[in-house]
Amino acid sequence: MESLKIGLLGFGTVGKGTYDVLKRNQEEIKRRAGRGIEVTRIAVRDVAKARAGLGDDAARVPVDADSAALVDDPNVDIVVETIGGTGIARELVLRAIRNGKHVVTANKALLAVHGSEIFEAASTRGVMVAFEAAVAGGVPIIKALREGLTANRIQWIAGIINGTTNFILSSMRERGVDFATALADAQRLGYAEADPTFDIEGVDAAHKVTIMSAIAFGVPVQFDRAHVEGISALNSIDIRYAEELGYRIKLLGIARRAASGIELRVHPTLIPSKRLIANVEGAMNAVVVQGDAVGSTLYYGKGAGAEPTASAVVADLVDVTRLHTADPHNRVPHLAFQPESLSDTPILPIDEITSSYYLRLRVADVTGVLANITRILADRDISIEALLQKESEEVGAAGRNETDIVLLTHETVEKNINDAIAKIEALDTVKGAVTRLRMESMN
Repeated sequence: MESLKIGLLGFGTVGKGTYDVLKRNQEEIKRRAGRGIEVTRIAVRDVAKARAGLGDDAARVPVDADSAALVDDPNVDIVVETIGGTGIARELVLRAIRNGKHVVTANKALLAVHGSEIFEAASTRGVMVAFEAAVAGGVPIIKALREGLTANRIQWIAGIINGTTNFILSSMRERGVDFATALADAQRLGYAEADPTFDIEGVDAAHKVTIMSAIAFGVPVQFDRAHVEGISALNSIDIRYAEELGYRIKLLGIARRAASGIELRVHPTLIPSKRLIANVEGAMNAVVVQGDAVGSTLYYGKGAGAEPTASAVVADLVDVTRLHTADPHNRVPHLAFQPESLSDTPILPIDEITSSYYLRLRVADVTGVLANITRILADRDISIEALLQKESEEVGAAGRNETDIVLLTHETVEKNINDAIAKIEALDTVKGAVTRLRMESMN
């Protein structure tokens, strides 16, 4: 059969990685797909750099800066979008769909923000949008959720889905350094961008967990409803105290089915150190999925990089090639559930989620402090699971010694813990803001 023709939008890390994997493994890919998959056109801003990256293939593969012409080219069967962002990428993807072309994308921000519009357009036109590479790089979590776990009612997902932040947290724990030092090391080693805001403030992870939540629970993508917290304010002392209490802190993306809606949140989280996901270190990614039939399953691997991400892009290309001529109604729906069967289950406000909590308080080392704090918690039906008191080397303004008190609570509603914290911070004996982190048992 004639090879399917691929148009690459972008030739950066992912674009070039995709080209290299397709070229190196072309015979194996052809055997799997049933026909060849060939890049026949590339559109990129820096044409000279792309041609240099093609080496001997530069004379064979046309490269120009005209992205619109590529998506309009009748000889291109599948458009692979690797340029990123939500502006021009959205326009080009929708234009490709209108032209009847299948799309493969690694763009999590695009799908988290505009996914509903894109998937509806693709369903109407009868084409596929494949996006395995948009979440966790080379880890096949999208296929697992869409196909492998389709018999299950998914109960929750929890994932380490940003390698930059996991590298930073691993460094802070292993070396005892502060956040700024760990970030600088990550940038020096190439794990963090010059502007790391999307990573360290949790936005990247929120894009990814938004996509996973839609597939897991059959709801529209709703990035604007996600609660997002990053790690930039995390103190190394909390990592040390968590370790003493048998926990590790990870930035988790969490999607959970609750009685009154769906929890969708990203934040630093204490996890029992005996859990497998708590021991995922460095820039690696891992996702735990809890299904009612299968129980707990773990997906682990490289979440970024040229070839791990290209692995997912090429896997999508093989899937699209296999189903290229199939009746659209017989394909796996984009979000696993049939479009007309998506649920309107609400995303819960963060005040309504239920969690256990880690609280750290700097207090004056005087009689009655702990009794006042526990009374405030008890008045709101918040029970204490564990307590740690640590001597502080700092001295208060009145010359009295101060101490750190660390409390672990049993589960409670977030609005109750917030109310308790406000009351605790108003006590004269509490020195400064209370540090609050959420906890997950992963049961």
